[in-house]
Amino acid sequence: MYEVEMKVQAAHEPVRAALEREGARSLGRVEQVDVYFDAPHRDFAARDEALRLREETDPEGTTTALTYKGPKVDATSKTRQEFETTVGSREEMQAALSALGFEPAATVEKTRERFELDGIVVSLDTVSGLGEFVEAEAEAREADLAATREAVAAVLSRLDLDPEAQIRRSYLGMLLDD
Repeated sequence: MYEVEMKVQAAHEPVRAALEREGARSLGRVEQVDVYFDAPHRDFAARDEALRLREETDPEGTTTALTYKGPKVDATSKTRQEFETTVGSREEMQAALSALGFEPAATVEKTRERFELDGIVVSLDTVSGLGEFVEAEAEAREADLAATREAVAAVLSRLDLDPEAQIRRSYLGMLLDD
């Protein structure tokens, strides 16, 4: 599967009002701590890839997932192939990765409030050290990438956001550039 994502920097209050106006369904709020890894045998940044261990906390508890994100596949969005699996313990997974030579490169912390609008997940992200952003994303098969990109851009437009103003860099990349 591929993740089709578009992200813009935007104040949350006007977007929250637009989400309400459009009838979006709230999916709740989570706290996320993302630890990104480097490897001695592979330069993830140079290859436009990422290996991430995410700890996510919501009112129900905490879950941890290990995610590999491949390089972007187009020049108009942040569409990437993505593989993700839930792991039982962040500490044990991080220890296993370290034993294999993977070392933490950086940590991104954010609060994410999620909504669903026409099958697109819209996230209002407050990222420590960066500010407020809005992400719209959906999963797609390779054959459906173009149609899914159009649907994601259309949702941003409905929320009075300009898809052309999207930021293709990751939060990690933005934090490392500062």
